[in-house]
Amino acid sequence: MTSQAVAIWTIGRRLVELRSESIGIPRGGQVRVQTMVSAISHGTEMLVYRGEVPEDLSLDLPTLVGGFGYPIKYGYACAGRVVDVGEGVSDVRPGSHVFAFHPHQSEFIVDERVVVVVPDKLPVLRIAMLANLETAVNVMLDTPLAFGETVAIFGLGTVGLLLCSLASLRGGEVVAIDPLPRRRECALQWGARLTLEPHERIAEEIRSLTNGRGADVALEASGQPAALQHAIDAVAFQGTVVVTSWYGNKLVSLDLGARFHRDRLRLRSSQVSTIDPALSRRWDRQRRLAVAVNLLDRLPLEDLISHRFPIDAAAAAYDLIDRYPEQVQQVVFEY
Repeated sequence: MTSQAVAIWTIGRRLVELRSESIGIPRGGQVRVQTMVSAISHGTEMLVYRGEVPEDLSLDLPTLVGGFGYPIKYGYACAGRVVDVGEGVSDVRPGSHVFAFHPHQSEFIVDERVVVVVPDKLPVLRIAMLANLETAVNVMLDTPLAFGETVAIFGLGTVGLLLCSLASLRGGEVVAIDPLPRRRECALQWGARLTLEPHERIAEEIRSLTNGRGADVALEASGQPAALQHAIDAVAFQGTVVVTSWYGNKLVSLDLGARFHRDRLRLRSSQVSTIDPALSRRWDRQRRLAVAVNLLDRLPLEDLISHRFPIDAAAAAYDLIDRYPEQVQQVVFEY
């Protein structure tokens, strides 16, 4: 039986609309999912919303449709319930709660390999946070943080707060930096030992807090190019800066002529679509995802959600994040 689903499309800079899509019967190896909650990625999705992504960049998920030159159906954090399965599907059953890397859409059909079955006991709001959590796990795999070392985390959006928690679980002394008082207060509940407001001399302040040494590791999760220079300036001799932000087409200007060269600093990119090849003998995407799923039961991720919108208020949700970021932490759609 065919039904009509509603999907969010970005059709231009700061322009979104709802489109109707026909959903049929799943074929062999496919599952039909009814979405209950989907989470907005405040970093990546807002770059797409604002037109700050190179138009010729290829899409990196099979569920995405369109292009960055618009229109585009984007998003990758849906939590829902399986309502039907096609022939040959053995690992997913109707009624299962699942996560899918799929754009915001009320119902959809995908290959069974695209969905992640999660325990039914988990709150659906928590399930919708799996993409952000897997990103944070990947950052920690890319971060050379030893027990007792200081890690400076720049940017306390959802991923930044998750990094506070995971770095703390790993034995790091977390210093969290963000301009918003509410986020700094939240970071103290998510593993930060202390928080700081960013300013031009923030690197010197971090050094003074570490007996002049600097942070052993810095994680740049703010999405602000200026924060990357502060992170570089704040790390100790042979320290590492891990960049989890995606800056889109924003240019990043860095001073690499002094400390960066002489202090043997390391600048590393962390992107969730791949895993550090040095770990490939022991880690793959399935193991990383399994770790993130297990963490769903340990972390109160729903506490990070500040706003819930029905899907037909999509324009208002994106506008809120775009114009009033100080008011939000994590915005989700409910269906």
